[in-house]
Amino acid sequence: QVQLVESGGGLVQAGGSLRLSCAASERAISSNTMGWFRQAPGKEREFVAAITRSPGSTDYADSVKGRFIISRDNVKNTLSLQMNSLKPEDTAVYYCAAGPFGISRLNTRYNYWGQGTQVTVSS
Repeated sequence: QVQLVESGGGLVQAGGSLRLSCAASERAISSNTMGWFRQAPGKEREFVAAITRSPGSTDYADSVKGRFIISRDNVKNTLSLQMNSLKPEDTAVYYCAAGPFGISRLNTRYNYWGQGTQVTVSS
């Protein structure tokens, strides 16, 4: 059973940066496609970014492209999301996810989920 634990969320002013981390049990990071999703109050969970197992191809939602960077450390078994130039509309609970399929924006393609970490961006 893969376990994922997110950290790094918090309160930041618009234009600031945060770095989210996801610690995984076993070898989940190196053996799965990994993704970040987010869910704002009253909205559906949406795709943010994903990275494949190897060679590490990435995909980003248009709303975060050029501002967010997803990366993976297979040795430390961690997934990261560097978030720059944050906007109030980035406010949400951010979830780390792992799945055995290829890169996907669909949350149904991910089997394992963390508990989420809150990111709040003030204007």
